[in-house]
Amino acid sequence: MMRSMFSGVTGLRNHQIKMDVIGNNIANVNTVGFKKSRVTFKDALSQTMRGAASPQGNRGGTNPMQVGLGMTIATIDTIHSPTSVESTGNMTDMAIEGDGFFIVSDGLDMYYTRAGNFSFDEQGNLINTANGLKVMGWQDTDSYTIPADKTPQNINQIVVKKGMMMEARATDKVSFAKNLNAETADGDSYTLPFKVYDSLGREHVLNIVFTNKSATNPNEWQYQITADPNDSLIKVSSGSSGPLKFKVNGQYDSAATGTIAEVVIDVTGAAQIRFTPDFSQVTQYAKDTTVDLSSQNGYAAGTLLGISTDTNGVISGVFDNGQSKELAQVALANFDNPGGLIKAGQNLYRYSNNSGEPQIGTSGTGGRGTISPGSLEMSNVDLSEEFTQMIITQRGFQANSRIITASDEMLQELVNLKR
Repeated sequence: MMRSMFSGVTGLRNHQIKMDVIGNNIANVNTVGFKKSRVTFKDALSQTMRGAASPQGNRGGTNPMQVGLGMTIATIDTIHSPTSVESTGNMTDMAIEGDGFFIVSDGLDMYYTRAGNFSFDEQGNLINTANGLKVMGWQDTDSYTIPADKTPQNINQIVVKKGMMMEARATDKVSFAKNLNAETADGDSYTLPFKVYDSLGREHVLNIVFTNKSATNPNEWQYQITADPNDSLIKVSSGSSGPLKFKVNGQYDSAATGTIAEVVIDVTGAAQIRFTPDFSQVTQYAKDTTVDLSSQNGYAAGTLLGISTDTNGVISGVFDNGQSKELAQVALANFDNPGGLIKAGQNLYRYSNNSGEPQIGTSGTGGRGTISPGSLEMSNVDLSEEFTQMIITQRGFQANSRIITASDEMLQELVNLKR
């Protein structure tokens, strides 16, 4: 008689635990990056009243007789199912689309999280705004670039401060493209001004003059590079001119042209500007002359205006000189069994013996998901499912309470036999 009461007690106790889990899920319906949990039950030990018997002669076998002793919790699982993301417009916010976790650290331990509510603190460190833990990633703090060595570094290695300067770059590559008119009269020329930069980031204007030499050498032009006469700081010292030859189909003939001389420009107060012009994309067709500067790789010094993040977790700085530069990259970790991670509170997880070792790398590789910048991952709690489970749990609790009530009434009847 008492067994039924104790079975009912196990039902009450464990349905209460399931209701606790449901309540926690519902409480976190709007928690960033939250992953819901579920409870499963299993029966407890059974008391054997009679064992099983094998067939004997003309008699068949008999099955065992067992009385169950209630139920207990089988598992409380964390469900890492995917969910939607919410756009925030804040470029330091990040969401993971697919598998993986951000890595954060307090300087001693590493934690893993799906909550990407990140921001820069007053020292320029990228942190989780909820708890101040620093985000792990990669950056060379001397050159503010992403190093080839992908050993994760603590976020205090990633310093991106407003007002930081980007060094100037002197021009050392200049390319031209588009067309020189094949019907240009012999001796006629076309002048194209273009800009280059010295080692201090100062802008200088050069002129390149293309002159047709078809009378003496068919399909040949001559180029001449000169400094702008209004710029007293520079002087073209060598490599300023040479021939350009084209094939009969209008394509640039590098073999006939030969080696293009390096242009050397002396600059007052700065290093020489040295570049070898590239004419490989220039053509000679019977169309209007459209030759233009295709590219040059110099630029002035710049000041950081803001940052942007791409799907690979690369944080790039946007500078007022029109350049952008990769400053850092956020690391992701993946696990063979993410359900084995231990919840540590504050949207954090810890490594456990059953989660597998963290597989750290860049997003989009090794089974890791991609990063959605300017977004936050929403909770995967489904309210309709939670309310349904709440009803089932409530009814299970009520049914178990009735077992205790009925057992009590039966005991009362037994006591009343004495009257």
